[in-house]
Amino acid sequence: MTGAKPKVVVLGSSFAGLTTARYIREHAGDAVDLVVVDRNPYLTFVPNVQMEVLADRDPLESMLLDTPKIHAKDGNTFLNADVVSLDPDARRIDIVPSDRPGAAPESLGYDYLVIALGNRLAYDQIEGFGEHGDTVSSGYYGNKLRRRLAGYKGGPIAIGSARFHQGLQDKPDWLPVGLAACEGPPLELGLAMAHWLGEHHLGDAHRITLFTPAEMIAEDAGEPIVTPFLAMAAKRGFGYLNKTEDVTRLTAEGIEFRSGASLEAEIKIVIPDWVPHPFLVELSITDERGFVLTDRSMRSTTHPEVFAVGDAAAITVPKLGSLGHQQAQIAARQVAIDVGALGADEAGPDYHPEILCFGDNGGHQGFYIYSDTWYGGQRSVFKMGHAPYAMKLAFKEMYFRTGGKPPSFGVPATHLLMDHFPGE
Repeated sequence: MTGAKPKVVVLGSSFAGLTTARYIREHAGDAVDLVVVDRNPYLTFVPNVQMEVLADRDPLESMLLDTPKIHAKDGNTFLNADVVSLDPDARRIDIVPSDRPGAAPESLGYDYLVIALGNRLAYDQIEGFGEHGDTVSSGYYGNKLRRRLAGYKGGPIAIGSARFHQGLQDKPDWLPVGLAACEGPPLELGLAMAHWLGEHHLGDAHRITLFTPAEMIAEDAGEPIVTPFLAMAAKRGFGYLNKTEDVTRLTAEGIEFRSGASLEAEIKIVIPDWVPHPFLVELSITDERGFVLTDRSMRSTTHPEVFAVGDAAAITVPKLGSLGHQQAQIAARQVAIDVGALGADEAGPDYHPEILCFGDNGGHQGFYIYSDTWYGGQRSVFKMGHAPYAMKLAFKEMYFRTGGKPPSFGVPATHLLMDHFPGE
Protein backbone atom coordinates (compact mmCIF):
# COMPACT_ATOMS: atom_id res chain seq x y z
CA MET A 1 0.00 0.00 0.00
CA THR A 2 1.19 3.55 -0.67
CA GLY A 3 0.08 5.18 2.61
CA ALA A 4 -1.67 4.81 5.94
CA LYS A 5 -4.94 4.33 4.09
CA PRO A 6 -5.34 2.67 0.70
CA LYS A 7 -6.06 5.23 -2.00
CA VAL A 8 -9.03 4.37 -4.18
CA VAL A 9 -9.56 6.34 -7.38
CA VAL A 10 -12.88 6.18 -9.22
CA LEU A 11 -12.76 7.47 -12.79
CA GLY A 12 -16.21 8.80 -13.60
CA SER A 13 -19.03 10.38 -11.62
CA SER A 14 -22.04 9.60 -13.76
CA PHE A 15 -24.40 6.69 -13.08
CA ALA A 16 -21.88 3.88 -12.55
CA GLY A 17 -19.09 5.99 -11.05
CA LEU A 18 -21.24 7.96 -8.61
CA THR A 19 -22.99 4.84 -7.35
CA THR A 20 -19.71 2.92 -7.00
CA ALA A 21 -18.06 5.72 -5.04
CA ARG A 22 -21.03 6.00 -2.69
CA TYR A 23 -21.14 2.26 -2.00
CA ILE A 24 -17.37 2.06 -1.49
CA ARG A 25 -17.70 4.73 1.17
CA GLU A 26 -20.65 2.89 2.74
CA HIS A 27 -18.86 -0.47 2.88
CA ALA A 28 -15.27 0.70 3.52
CA GLY A 29 -16.04 3.70 5.71
CA ASP A 30 -12.93 5.61 6.78
CA ALA A 31 -10.64 2.73 5.80
CA VAL A 32 -9.87 4.34 2.41
CA ASP A 33 -9.01 7.69 0.89
CA LEU A 34 -11.43 8.04 -2.01
CA VAL A 35 -10.83 10.28 -5.03
CA VAL A 36 -13.38 10.70 -7.83
CA VAL A 37 -12.41 12.17 -11.21
CA ASP A 38 -14.86 13.47 -13.80
CA ARG A 39 -14.70 16.17 -16.46
CA ASN A 40 -18.15 17.43 -15.42
CA PRO A 41 -19.27 18.56 -11.95
CA TYR A 42 -22.73 17.21 -12.67
CA LEU A 43 -24.55 14.09 -13.85
CA THR A 44 -27.01 14.31 -16.77
CA PHE A 45 -30.05 12.10 -16.19
CA VAL A 46 -30.05 10.94 -19.81
CA PRO A 47 -32.92 8.40 -19.58
CA ASN A 48 -35.45 11.22 -19.07
CA VAL A 49 -34.06 13.80 -21.51
CA GLN A 50 -36.53 12.79 -24.23
CA MET A 51 -39.45 13.39 -21.87
CA GLU A 52 -38.31 16.99 -21.38
CA VAL A 53 -37.73 17.47 -25.11
CA LEU A 54 -41.18 16.28 -26.16
CA ALA A 55 -42.75 18.46 -23.45
CA ASP A 56 -40.72 21.41 -24.86
CA ARG A 57 -38.79 21.86 -21.63
CA ASP A 58 -35.06 22.55 -21.37
CA PRO A 59 -33.34 19.40 -19.99
CA LEU A 60 -30.44 21.54 -18.79
CA GLU A 61 -32.82 23.03 -16.23
CA SER A 62 -34.16 19.77 -14.83
CA MET A 63 -31.92 16.81 -15.68
CA LEU A 64 -28.59 17.83 -14.07
CA LEU A 65 -27.52 16.52 -10.65
CA ASP A 66 -24.76 18.45 -8.85
CA THR A 67 -22.28 15.74 -7.84
CA PRO A 68 -19.36 17.49 -6.03
CA LYS A 69 -21.52 18.28 -3.00
CA ILE A 70 -22.54 14.60 -2.79
CA HIS A 71 -18.90 13.54 -2.74
CA ALA A 72 -18.03 16.23 -0.22
CA LYS A 73 -20.76 14.99 2.10
CA ASP A 74 -19.31 11.46 1.85
CA GLY A 75 -15.79 12.69 2.57
CA ASN A 76 -14.53 12.03 -0.96
CA THR A 77 -12.20 14.26 -2.97
CA PHE A 78 -13.74 15.31 -6.29
CA LEU A 79 -11.42 16.35 -9.13
CA ASN A 80 -12.98 18.20 -12.07
CA ALA A 81 -10.63 16.84 -14.74
CA ASP A 82 -10.20 14.86 -17.95
CA VAL A 83 -8.29 11.59 -17.91
CA VAL A 84 -5.62 11.63 -20.61
CA SER A 85 -3.61 8.48 -19.90
CA LEU A 86 -3.41 5.43 -17.65
CA ASP A 87 -0.44 3.20 -16.85
CA PRO A 88 -1.80 0.13 -15.03
CA ASP A 89 1.66 -1.27 -14.33
CA ALA A 90 2.87 1.95 -12.69
CA ARG A 91 -0.56 2.57 -11.11
CA ARG A 92 -0.52 6.10 -12.48
CA ILE A 93 -3.24 8.24 -14.05
CA ASP A 94 -2.53 11.47 -15.93
CA ILE A 95 -5.27 14.09 -15.77
CA VAL A 96 -5.87 17.65 -16.96
CA PRO A 97 -8.24 19.98 -15.09
CA SER A 98 -11.28 20.54 -17.29
CA ASP A 99 -12.87 23.64 -15.80
CA ARG A 100 -10.74 26.04 -17.89
CA PRO A 101 -8.72 25.61 -21.11
CA GLY A 102 -4.96 25.68 -20.81
CA ALA A 103 -4.62 23.76 -17.55
CA ALA A 104 -1.39 21.89 -16.87
CA PRO A 105 -1.38 18.08 -16.65
CA GLU A 106 -1.07 16.33 -13.29
CA SER A 107 -0.61 12.72 -12.15
CA LEU A 108 -2.41 10.56 -9.61
CA GLY A 109 -1.30 7.31 -8.02
CA TYR A 110 -3.65 4.70 -6.65
CA ASP A 111 -3.85 1.45 -4.74
CA TYR A 112 -7.24 0.55 -6.24
CA LEU A 113 -8.80 1.89 -9.40
CA VAL A 114 -12.40 1.75 -10.62
CA ILE A 115 -12.91 2.69 -14.27
CA ALA A 116 -16.44 4.00 -14.63
CA LEU A 117 -16.08 6.71 -17.27
CA GLY A 118 -18.55 5.25 -19.73
CA ASN A 119 -17.74 5.57 -23.41
CA ARG A 120 -17.53 8.17 -26.14
CA LEU A 121 -20.75 8.38 -28.14
CA ALA A 122 -19.28 8.46 -31.62
CA TYR A 123 -21.51 10.92 -33.45
CA ASP A 124 -18.33 12.26 -35.05
CA GLN A 125 -18.04 8.99 -36.99
CA ILE A 126 -21.37 9.55 -38.75
CA GLU A 127 -20.99 11.71 -41.83
CA GLY A 128 -23.47 14.58 -41.82
CA PHE A 129 -24.62 14.11 -38.24
CA GLY A 130 -23.62 17.58 -37.08
CA GLU A 131 -25.80 19.27 -39.68
CA HIS A 132 -28.61 16.79 -40.15
CA GLY A 133 -28.72 14.44 -37.14
CA ASP A 134 -30.51 14.51 -33.82
CA THR A 135 -30.44 12.54 -30.59
CA VAL A 136 -31.33 12.83 -26.89
CA SER A 137 -28.12 11.81 -25.13
CA SER A 138 -27.36 15.21 -23.57
CA GLY A 139 -28.87 18.54 -22.73
CA TYR A 140 -27.23 20.11 -25.77
CA TYR A 141 -28.63 17.56 -28.19
CA GLY A 142 -31.98 17.56 -26.43
CA ASN A 143 -32.34 21.29 -27.01
CA LYS A 144 -31.19 20.90 -30.61
CA LEU A 145 -34.02 18.41 -31.18
CA ARG A 146 -36.48 20.81 -29.50
CA ARG A 147 -35.52 23.42 -32.10
CA ARG A 148 -35.84 20.88 -34.90
CA LEU A 149 -39.31 19.88 -33.75
CA ALA A 150 -40.37 23.53 -33.53
CA GLY A 151 -39.68 23.83 -37.27
CA TYR A 152 -40.99 20.39 -38.23
CA LYS A 153 -42.74 20.43 -41.61
CA GLY A 154 -44.56 17.11 -41.39
CA GLY A 155 -42.08 14.87 -43.23
CA PRO A 156 -40.90 11.32 -42.45
CA ILE A 157 -39.06 10.59 -39.20
CA ALA A 158 -36.39 7.88 -38.87
CA ILE A 159 -35.27 6.61 -35.46
CA GLY A 160 -32.66 3.93 -34.83
CA SER A 161 -29.09 2.84 -34.18
CA ALA A 162 -25.71 2.86 -35.84
CA ARG A 163 -23.62 -0.30 -35.54
CA PHE A 164 -22.02 -1.03 -32.17
CA HIS A 165 -18.55 -2.59 -32.39
CA GLN A 166 -18.26 -4.91 -29.42
CA GLY A 167 -14.89 -6.27 -28.39
CA LEU A 168 -14.54 -10.01 -28.98
CA GLN A 169 -11.18 -10.66 -27.30
CA ASP A 170 -11.67 -13.04 -24.34
CA LYS A 171 -15.44 -12.62 -24.59
CA PRO A 172 -17.10 -15.13 -22.22
CA ASP A 173 -19.29 -17.76 -23.86
CA TRP A 174 -22.39 -16.63 -21.94
CA LEU A 175 -22.21 -13.07 -23.39
CA PRO A 176 -23.93 -12.61 -26.78
CA VAL A 177 -22.63 -10.27 -29.47
CA GLY A 178 -24.75 -7.15 -29.74
CA LEU A 179 -24.95 -5.15 -32.96
CA ALA A 180 -26.49 -2.10 -31.28
CA ALA A 181 -25.25 -0.55 -28.05
CA CYS A 182 -28.67 0.08 -26.51
CA GLU A 183 -32.00 0.02 -28.33
CA GLY A 184 -34.42 0.87 -25.55
CA PRO A 185 -34.13 4.55 -26.57
CA PRO A 186 -35.27 4.01 -30.20
CA LEU A 187 -38.32 2.05 -29.03
CA GLU A 188 -39.12 4.69 -26.45
CA LEU A 189 -38.57 7.59 -28.85
CA GLY A 190 -40.69 5.95 -31.52
CA LEU A 191 -43.66 5.41 -29.23
CA ALA A 192 -43.42 8.83 -27.59
CA MET A 193 -42.87 10.60 -30.92
CA ALA A 194 -46.01 9.01 -32.37
CA HIS A 195 -47.98 10.42 -29.44
CA TRP A 196 -46.32 13.84 -29.93
CA LEU A 197 -47.32 13.88 -33.59
CA GLY A 198 -50.93 13.14 -32.73
CA GLU A 199 -50.98 15.65 -29.91
CA HIS A 200 -49.78 18.37 -32.30
CA HIS A 201 -52.08 17.27 -35.16
CA LEU A 202 -49.07 16.44 -37.32
CA GLY A 203 -49.77 12.78 -38.05
CA ASP A 204 -49.19 9.49 -36.26
CA ALA A 205 -46.94 6.42 -36.28
CA HIS A 206 -47.24 6.12 -40.07
CA ARG A 207 -44.68 8.94 -40.35
CA ILE A 208 -42.08 7.03 -38.28
CA THR A 209 -39.67 4.27 -39.32
CA LEU A 210 -37.61 2.38 -36.76
CA PHE A 211 -34.31 0.94 -37.99
CA THR A 212 -31.62 -1.35 -36.60
CA PRO A 213 -28.31 -2.86 -37.76
CA ALA A 214 -29.36 -6.17 -36.21
CA GLU A 215 -31.66 -8.96 -37.27
CA MET A 216 -34.15 -7.69 -34.69
CA ILE A 217 -34.44 -4.32 -32.96
CA ALA A 218 -33.83 -4.37 -29.19
CA GLU A 219 -32.49 -7.92 -29.54
CA ASP A 220 -31.27 -7.94 -25.93
CA ALA A 221 -34.88 -7.75 -24.69
CA GLY A 222 -35.38 -11.19 -26.18
CA GLU A 223 -37.53 -12.59 -28.98
CA PRO A 224 -40.55 -13.32 -26.69
CA ILE A 225 -40.82 -9.57 -26.06
CA VAL A 226 -39.70 -8.08 -29.36
CA THR A 227 -41.89 -10.20 -31.67
CA PRO A 228 -45.20 -9.06 -30.12
CA PHE A 229 -43.86 -5.51 -29.86
CA LEU A 230 -43.15 -5.45 -33.59
CA ALA A 231 -46.61 -6.83 -34.32
CA MET A 232 -48.12 -4.05 -32.20
CA ALA A 233 -45.94 -1.44 -33.90
CA ALA A 234 -46.89 -2.64 -37.38
CA LYS A 235 -50.57 -2.52 -36.46
CA ARG A 236 -50.16 1.07 -35.32
CA GLY A 237 -48.45 2.00 -38.59
CA PHE A 238 -44.74 2.20 -37.74
CA GLY A 239 -42.29 1.41 -40.51
CA TYR A 240 -39.47 -1.00 -39.72
CA LEU A 241 -36.12 -1.62 -41.40
CA ASN A 242 -33.69 -4.20 -40.00
CA LYS A 243 -30.24 -5.46 -41.01
CA THR A 244 -29.09 -1.99 -42.07
CA GLU A 245 -25.52 -2.99 -40.98
CA ASP A 246 -24.58 0.61 -40.08
CA VAL A 247 -25.33 4.26 -40.73
CA THR A 248 -22.97 5.64 -43.35
CA ARG A 249 -24.30 9.13 -44.06
CA LEU A 250 -26.99 11.62 -43.10
CA THR A 251 -28.20 14.17 -45.62
CA ALA A 252 -30.97 16.76 -45.69
CA GLU A 253 -33.11 14.18 -47.48
CA GLY A 254 -32.53 11.15 -45.27
CA ILE A 255 -30.23 8.34 -44.07
CA GLU A 256 -27.95 6.04 -46.04
CA PHE A 257 -26.97 2.62 -44.67
CA ARG A 258 -24.03 0.28 -45.25
CA SER A 259 -26.46 -2.39 -46.46
CA GLY A 260 -27.30 -0.20 -49.45
CA ALA A 261 -30.73 0.68 -48.10
CA SER A 262 -31.81 4.24 -47.42
CA LEU A 263 -34.66 6.09 -45.75
CA GLU A 264 -36.19 9.42 -46.63
CA ALA A 265 -36.43 11.46 -43.44
CA GLU A 266 -36.90 15.05 -42.42
CA ILE A 267 -35.89 14.22 -38.84
CA LYS A 268 -33.14 11.67 -38.28
CA ILE A 269 -32.64 10.50 -34.68
CA VAL A 270 -29.64 8.20 -34.30
CA ILE A 271 -28.13 6.28 -31.39
CA PRO A 272 -24.42 6.04 -32.30
CA ASP A 273 -21.62 3.56 -31.72
CA TRP A 274 -20.28 3.38 -28.14
CA VAL A 275 -16.47 3.78 -28.38
CA PRO A 276 -13.96 3.44 -25.51
CA HIS A 277 -12.03 6.52 -24.45
CA PRO A 278 -8.68 6.84 -26.26
CA PHE A 279 -6.62 6.41 -23.08
CA LEU A 280 -7.99 2.85 -22.70
CA VAL A 281 -7.08 1.63 -26.17
CA GLU A 282 -4.19 -0.84 -26.43
CA LEU A 283 -3.72 -1.31 -22.70
CA SER A 284 -2.99 -4.65 -21.06
CA ILE A 285 -6.32 -4.44 -19.20
CA THR A 286 -8.52 -3.91 -22.28
CA ASP A 287 -9.73 -5.87 -25.29
CA GLU A 288 -9.02 -5.05 -28.93
CA ARG A 289 -11.57 -2.21 -28.89
CA GLY A 290 -10.54 -0.68 -25.56
CA PHE A 291 -13.25 -2.09 -23.27
CA VAL A 292 -11.91 -3.22 -19.88
CA LEU A 293 -11.75 -7.00 -19.47
CA THR A 294 -13.11 -8.21 -16.13
CA ASP A 295 -14.46 -11.29 -14.45
CA ARG A 296 -17.96 -11.44 -12.94
CA SER A 297 -16.73 -9.66 -9.81
CA MET A 298 -15.87 -6.71 -12.11
CA ARG A 299 -12.16 -7.17 -11.37
CA SER A 300 -9.56 -6.90 -14.11
CA THR A 301 -8.36 -10.25 -15.37
CA THR A 302 -4.74 -9.04 -15.46
CA HIS A 303 -4.51 -6.38 -12.71
CA PRO A 304 -6.48 -7.39 -9.59
CA GLU A 305 -6.38 -3.87 -8.14
CA VAL A 306 -8.32 -2.55 -11.16
CA PHE A 307 -12.10 -2.76 -11.57
CA ALA A 308 -14.45 -1.59 -14.29
CA VAL A 309 -18.17 -0.94 -14.10
CA GLY A 310 -20.80 0.41 -16.46
CA ASP A 311 -20.24 1.03 -20.15
CA ALA A 312 -16.43 0.90 -19.88
CA ALA A 313 -16.53 -2.81 -18.98
CA ALA A 314 -16.38 -5.34 -21.80
CA ILE A 315 -19.08 -7.52 -20.25
CA THR A 316 -21.59 -4.65 -20.14
CA VAL A 317 -23.67 -5.47 -23.20
CA PRO A 318 -25.99 -3.78 -23.89
CA LYS A 319 -24.78 -0.46 -22.56
CA LEU A 320 -27.60 -0.16 -20.04
CA GLY A 321 -27.75 1.80 -16.78
CA SER A 322 -29.33 -0.99 -14.74
CA LEU A 323 -26.38 -3.27 -15.55
CA GLY A 324 -23.95 -0.59 -14.38
CA HIS A 325 -25.88 -0.20 -11.14
CA GLN A 326 -25.59 -3.93 -10.41
CA GLN A 327 -21.88 -3.87 -11.21
CA ALA A 328 -21.28 -0.81 -9.02
CA GLN A 329 -22.55 -2.64 -5.95
CA ILE A 330 -20.40 -5.69 -6.77
CA ALA A 331 -17.19 -3.71 -7.31
CA ALA A 332 -17.72 -1.62 -4.16
CA ARG A 333 -17.96 -4.75 -2.03
CA GLN A 334 -14.84 -6.21 -3.64
CA VAL A 335 -12.83 -3.08 -2.81
CA ALA A 336 -14.14 -3.13 0.76
CA ILE A 337 -13.13 -6.79 1.12
CA ASP A 338 -9.66 -6.07 -0.23
CA VAL A 339 -9.05 -3.32 2.33
CA GLY A 340 -10.37 -5.46 5.18
CA ALA A 341 -13.59 -3.54 5.81
CA LEU A 342 -15.80 -6.49 4.79
CA GLY A 343 -15.28 -10.21 5.11
CA ALA A 344 -14.97 -12.46 2.07
CA ASP A 345 -18.35 -13.96 2.92
CA GLU A 346 -19.94 -10.53 2.42
CA ALA A 347 -19.12 -10.31 -1.29
CA GLY A 348 -22.68 -10.87 -2.40
CA PRO A 349 -23.59 -12.43 -5.76
CA ASP A 350 -21.41 -12.13 -8.84
CA TYR A 351 -22.62 -10.34 -11.94
CA HIS A 352 -25.58 -11.98 -13.68
CA PRO A 353 -27.06 -9.57 -16.21
CA GLU A 354 -30.76 -8.88 -16.56
CA ILE A 355 -32.41 -6.33 -18.82
CA LEU A 356 -34.42 -3.87 -16.74
CA CYS A 357 -35.89 -0.95 -18.67
CA PHE A 358 -38.66 1.61 -18.22
CA GLY A 359 -39.74 3.56 -21.30
CA ASP A 360 -41.97 6.54 -22.03
CA ASN A 361 -44.79 5.95 -24.53
CA GLY A 362 -46.19 9.48 -24.36
CA GLY A 363 -49.59 10.37 -22.94
CA HIS A 364 -48.46 9.53 -19.38
CA GLN A 365 -47.99 5.88 -20.32
CA GLY A 366 -44.89 3.75 -20.50
CA PHE A 367 -43.46 0.25 -20.82
CA TYR A 368 -41.58 -2.09 -18.51
CA ILE A 369 -39.11 -4.76 -19.67
CA TYR A 370 -37.52 -7.33 -17.37
CA SER A 371 -35.75 -10.12 -19.21
CA ASP A 372 -32.73 -12.41 -19.21
CA THR A 373 -33.60 -14.62 -22.19
CA TRP A 374 -30.83 -13.06 -24.31
CA TYR A 375 -28.34 -14.48 -21.80
CA GLY A 376 -29.98 -17.91 -21.76
CA GLY A 377 -32.43 -17.32 -18.91
CA GLN A 378 -36.18 -17.86 -18.70
CA ARG A 379 -37.44 -14.50 -17.39
CA SER A 380 -39.43 -12.39 -19.88
CA VAL A 381 -41.81 -9.66 -18.72
CA PHE A 382 -43.19 -6.86 -20.91
CA LYS A 383 -45.98 -4.58 -19.73
CA MET A 384 -47.43 -1.26 -20.83
CA GLY A 385 -49.63 1.28 -19.09
CA HIS A 386 -49.61 4.20 -16.67
CA ALA A 387 -47.69 2.41 -13.91
CA PRO A 388 -44.39 2.04 -15.86
CA TYR A 389 -44.52 5.74 -16.72
CA ALA A 390 -45.00 6.61 -13.06
CA MET A 391 -42.11 4.32 -12.10
CA LYS A 392 -39.84 6.01 -14.65
CA LEU A 393 -40.59 9.41 -13.15
CA ALA A 394 -40.26 8.07 -9.61
CA PHE A 395 -36.83 6.55 -10.25
CA LYS A 396 -35.45 9.90 -11.39
CA GLU A 397 -36.80 11.61 -8.30
CA MET A 398 -35.43 8.86 -6.03
CA TYR A 399 -32.05 8.99 -7.74
CA PHE A 400 -31.75 12.73 -7.23
CA ARG A 401 -33.03 12.63 -3.64
CA THR A 402 -30.63 9.83 -2.65
CA GLY A 403 -27.67 11.34 -4.52
CA GLY A 404 -27.20 8.39 -6.84
CA LYS A 405 -27.57 5.77 -4.12
CA PRO A 406 -31.02 4.18 -4.40
CA PRO A 407 -31.90 1.96 -1.43
CA SER A 408 -30.99 -1.71 -1.70
CA PHE A 409 -34.64 -2.70 -1.69
CA GLY A 410 -35.34 -0.53 -4.73
CA VAL A 411 -34.78 -3.07 -7.51
CA PRO A 412 -36.50 -6.00 -5.72
CA ALA A 413 -39.44 -3.74 -4.89
CA THR A 414 -39.64 -2.64 -8.52
CA HIS A 415 -39.84 -6.25 -9.69
CA LEU A 416 -42.41 -7.11 -7.04
CA LEU A 417 -44.65 -4.25 -8.10
CA MET A 418 -44.23 -4.45 -11.86
CA ASP A 419 -44.19 -8.23 -12.26
CA HIS A 420 -47.63 -8.33 -10.61
CA PHE A 421 -48.93 -5.25 -12.40
CA PRO A 422 -51.58 -6.52 -14.86
CA GLY A 423 -50.73 -4.09 -17.66
CA GLU A 424 -53.20 -2.05 -19.66
